[in-house]
Amino acid sequence: MHSQENQGEVFSQSEYSSATALSTAANYIMNSQKPSTHTYRTYIRLRENGSLTLKFWHSNAVDSTWDMGLEARGSEPGGEWSMEAAYIADGGLAPDGTVAAGTEVPVTFSGAAAKQVAPGETFWSDEASLTLPEGHYLAFTWTIRTAAPGKTFPYNVEGILVSAYDAPGNLAGQESNASFRVSDNLLVLPSYIGYKKKVSKRLVFLGDSITQGVRTAKDEYSYWAARIAEGLGTGYGLWNLGSGWGRAYDVATNGSWLNKAKQGDEVLIVLGVNDLDIGKRSAGELVEDLTHIISLLREANPEVEIILSTVPPFNFEGEREEAWRSVNAQILTAPPAGVSRIFDIAAVLSMPAPADHRVRAEYMSNSDDPHPNGTAGKAVADAFLAWYEGAVSK
Repeated sequence: MHSQENQGEVFSQSEYSSATALSTAANYIMNSQKPSTHTYRTYIRLRENGSLTLKFWHSNAVDSTWDMGLEARGSEPGGEWSMEAAYIADGGLAPDGTVAAGTEVPVTFSGAAAKQVAPGETFWSDEASLTLPEGHYLAFTWTIRTAAPGKTFPYNVEGILVSAYDAPGNLAGQESNASFRVSDNLLVLPSYIGYKKKVSKRLVFLGDSITQGVRTAKDEYSYWAARIAEGLGTGYGLWNLGSGWGRAYDVATNGSWLNKAKQGDEVLIVLGVNDLDIGKRSAGELVEDLTHIISLLREANPEVEIILSTVPPFNFEGEREEAWRSVNAQILTAPPAGVSRIFDIAAVLSMPAPADHRVRAEYMSNSDDPHPNGTAGKAVADAFLAWYEGAVSK
């Protein structure tokens, strides 16, 4: 298993594994006109419950570009802000904004309850232990203070996939849901939620909203990354780095997003939709970016296993369809040097040829949105698990 020498990195803590299939990648940044103190409470389904030792790692930087980058761009460092308090607790069976009485455990940083965060800083929390009954959610609550207007802390602005609440003021230690409101397009969490767990392999899924699971049902974890995690079992670590509107050219800048992916023993890359769409990349430019990403991953860890996926269908037409077909043909027949294996996600999601550039109707979020739904998540996960386990057994 690949070891990390830099103690600021995630897998420098080799006894920890990702505790959830939820992606907490950042594609936006808080930009306020005045200073504020605000509390964020999020309910997370963990891969295992019971007696847990948890630890949190955070990167104060945006991972992927939102829209055309005016609001937030890939690898943009966060600003200065501070954590006033952070807690984990038993969130119960129903994520209603409350936590079970008497279960809150403070999360500290080098022994302190509060922490000042510098632009671009990466850091670990101390260990925090909690017993979480089977079927219960982990509630993570923290209060963030910004001392000045402008850009401060990164977060994820996509349609939220889990139950979350927020409230003005320092309410991190409050057990009730008084003053909390339901959050949407506002996932504010540490970059990595780890639990003490020895695993045989650490997988990283590097992708966009399709990997993140955008448009699937809240709290159901029906997207394919979560279903694959469940199918592989807890002997495998799985860190989901899917980030809405992310693109390969964000990763190729060798910034915060790729730095996370470099720390896996095996990396699955599912990118390209946004490059061809909003990014208006040519087929050649996308392949060049994918090739550069693969070389950077292998430079960081010569033993890393790299799985490159075909670009998922997204109902492209005209020049975008032509580019999509060209890229996938190259991935399938002449992939970039350094790729270990190819997974053909397009074959799972696509309609039969010649309409294979379109997503099957039963897999679309709605009639106008080609983001894969939970049914598609099951289809992709089933196909991946059969393919992956077959490849491993050879």
